[in-house]
Amino acid sequence: MTDLGRIIAVTGHYGSGKTNLAVNLAVDYAKAGDRVCIIDLDIVNPYFRTADFTELFMQHGIKLIAPQFANTNLDIPSLGIDMAAVISSSDRVIIDVGGDDSGAIALGQYSSVLNNFGCALYYVVNRYRYLTRTPGEAAELLRDIEQVSRIKAKGIINCSNLGSETTAVDVTVTADYAVQCGNAAGIPVVMTAAERSLDVEGAYPVDIYIRPFWEE
Repeated sequence: MTDLGRIIAVTGHYGSGKTNLAVNLAVDYAKAGDRVCIIDLDIVNPYFRTADFTELFMQHGIKLIAPQFANTNLDIPSLGIDMAAVISSSDRVIIDVGGDDSGAIALGQYSSVLNNFGCALYYVVNRYRYLTRTPGEAAELLRDIEQVSRIKAKGIINCSNLGSETTAVDVTVTADYAVQCGNAAGIPVVMTAAERSLDVEGAYPVDIYIRPFWEE
């Protein structure tokens, strides 16, 4: 498994697969023996939240920090925690961030401490989702997120998928798209993630904890 850093923030447009990726990273790092804390900062998506997986996290000894608005109709990004203390008490911190400039507001509240501790922000892209179908669109959205969060992205993670209809070919043909997204944003592609059963060579295998909203 690629070491993405000690403090990992994942962001991406609605339907990119970022929350499913965050859950997989938390579980896999915990299985490797790390003390993992996952922080739910997604104020954009009311349907799929890391806060919905409390039982899964408990099974693996993962600490979950969810904002006061989690699973409510409130959108005030308030955690009421000491971010520095959370980071200091964990081997690995994973932050699930809202996928546009509005969602990045919550991350921006902690930008000073996160930058001081070397937070690595990764941008999750899905070639098959609207508003990020071209590298230019994806890079423009990332620029908005970076500006509001006041954290520069470190790399692109390609999670291109078509839900349960995804084939291995659907993933592999998006490799060039991911590289173009990285070129447009000035950052490298650090990983491709694909459903475990597809057995895509070189990809980080993920279990599907969250099905896309269009399949519900």
